Amino acid sequence: MAVPATGRGPGIIVIHAWWGLTEFFKQVCDRLAGEGFLAYAPDLYSGATAKTIEQAESLSSKLDRKAADRKVVEAVDYLRSDPRLSGDRIGVIGFSLGALFALTLACNRPDTVSAVVLFYGTGTGEFDKAKAAFIGHFADNDSYEPTEEVSSLEKSLLAAGKNVTFYTYAGKKHWFIEENVPTAYDSDAAKLAWERTVAFLRTQLT
Repeated sequence: MAVPATGRGPGIIVIHAWWGLTEFFKQVCDRLAGEGFLAYAPDLYSGATAKTIEQAESLSSKLDRKAADRKVVEAVDYLRSDPRLSGDRIGVIGFSLGALFALTLACNRPDTVSAVVLFYGTGTGEFDKAKAAFIGHFADNDSYEPTEEVSSLEKSLLAAGKNVTFYTYAGKKHWFIEENVPTAYDSDAAKLAWERTVAFLRTQLT
């Protein structure tokens, strides 16, 4: 949990990528707190983290999807019970693997989730039930998230009548916002994606 300097703020759930709840995702919470949000990141791996792609593949392959979905819902309830939360609707940011859980949460808790941010991750769902607005940040040189999947998700959300804005970052790779993945990180794209994310969250939650 990261708390803004004012002591309270709109709530954001941060859902980590397949690396687990590493320092980077904790820092995302800190940065959100710096922007005035109350940010909380659940740990889907119960303390385990990965430093290599092979380790991450192993952790993600063993993840119990239903149990992880429950953890995300429990995180929402925990955040909503915090007296430092302002407002009764929250946002959720999902990175890669976490994007799948963010989309599911928007469908399962439509009266709670009003803003969804996706970083290079997609998924499916009954989006007609969702009441959130959606923003997505995707790389066009992404071996993990094909352009066809991104396009399919965008079309599904639009067909369900949702407020959707997807951005594609030319020449960038999966994990382009993650500083601790030097083979993919791009400072300019990361800065732009962050600015767009914060502006979106402020529009939807404040």
